[in-house]
Amino acid sequence: MSESKQTFQKSLGLLDATMLVVGSMIGSGIFIVSADIARNTGSAGWMMVVWLICGFMTLTAALSYGELSAMFPKAGGQYIYLREAYGPVLSFVFGWTFFAVIQTATIAAVGVAFAKFTAYLFPFMDEDVYLLEWSDYRVSAAQLLAIAVIIVLTYINSRGVNSGKRVQTSITLIKIGSLLLLLLFGFLALKHEVWTWNWDNISLWSMRRLNKDGTYASYDGFSAMGAFSAAMVGALFSSDSWHSSSAVAGEIKNPQRNIGLSLALGTLLVTVIYLLTNLMYTGILPLEAMVNAPKDRVAMSVAQEVFGPFGITIIAIMIMISTFGCNNGIILAGARVYYSMAKDGLFFKRAGKLNAHAVPAWALWIQCVAASIWCLSGKYGDLLDMITCVVVIFYVLAIAGIIRLRITRPDLNRPYKAFGYPFLPILYILMGLAFIGLMVIFKPNYTWPGIIIALLGIPIYYLINPKRRKYEVS
Repeated sequence: MSESKQTFQKSLGLLDATMLVVGSMIGSGIFIVSADIARNTGSAGWMMVVWLICGFMTLTAALSYGELSAMFPKAGGQYIYLREAYGPVLSFVFGWTFFAVIQTATIAAVGVAFAKFTAYLFPFMDEDVYLLEWSDYRVSAAQLLAIAVIIVLTYINSRGVNSGKRVQTSITLIKIGSLLLLLLFGFLALKHEVWTWNWDNISLWSMRRLNKDGTYASYDGFSAMGAFSAAMVGALFSSDSWHSSSAVAGEIKNPQRNIGLSLALGTLLVTVIYLLTNLMYTGILPLEAMVNAPKDRVAMSVAQEVFGPFGITIIAIMIMISTFGCNNGIILAGARVYYSMAKDGLFFKRAGKLNAHAVPAWALWIQCVAASIWCLSGKYGDLLDMITCVVVIFYVLAIAGIIRLRITRPDLNRPYKAFGYPFLPILYILMGLAFIGLMVIFKPNYTWPGIIIALLGIPIYYLINPKRRKYEVS
């Protein structure tokens, strides 16, 4: 079969699609970000509220995306939804930001996280072990290991969707089982005095900044909202990539049913695991200990309390498994977005071709190159903080697109309609806009750079598409 006639293979069932969602969501965040959330909120109660709101927003978005995925079961997911709702300019801006930073820098960050925790078992892989130095620029063993892992996973996925799905499904099942075992042993080892201190404290619902020296700094009403939005950044980032199965719609069996169902099941499962994990944390460590966890690695401090000195090894292995599976899912899904962009003439033409294994191999490898460059830059961590606001902007636009399409294209076939429409989609939009507004006001250094990167997509669109060809809605 010639390359031009090759088509996607319907190889992913409901379990595979759900494991893609779960595996792409759970990386290293749940093991780390609770320290910063505790620092910004200063109470167990408000820390759990952050996770509850984040879980509610993610689940609401997933249930809403079910309508879009059922209407447009095509490779590309969110890129396709934005294109159909708003046209090619906005969808390109998303695709540009997705390739430039969102997906590729995330792959780099997850790859380096894998390397950092590998160094606990093999110290010669540490980020402080430099293999190349030139003037002020250094390349560490961790960076090279991260690139090696990205290359290996890209190669696996270039050999066909079945290769990628076997890695994803098996690793994610192991990951879920490991987290459930950690929860079981954690709750069995729960310390009554710690739980009582965290939950019966008279200041349980007093939101304050908790400093590393154990002192508190009070917020006024307005600054409390800024601190709350800052706390949500970590939780939202830990729950991102929940829409991964929508990107591989062309390879999912019965996509009108299974995409929406996989989004709902996957996000619900992860939300429950995240809530239980943080409850378990509050029964093992006082908030002051969470804030002072070395390099914010709360899970390692918890594991040491539960399992003793061997706990660090256990968590290191768990995070290695978790980040490996997470990156596999992100790599698999991301290439399908570039494939759809190329089909619209808005990305490298070769990215729109499938190889003999019916996958967009060229798109996979160009993504690998970009992610590897981010690994070498050492700046991916800063950029990930900067793009959280932009990611939520695109989610808000996509969900608003459901309402727009109901008005502008009422005759479209809708095998599934958004749960709780219009109440839940509107509620998500309002919550998302509130988060964006607070981030712009209180964290301008973390928001405007990401917004500027996204807005650069507008002139780039007209530069590569000077005739402004009219896109015919399919």
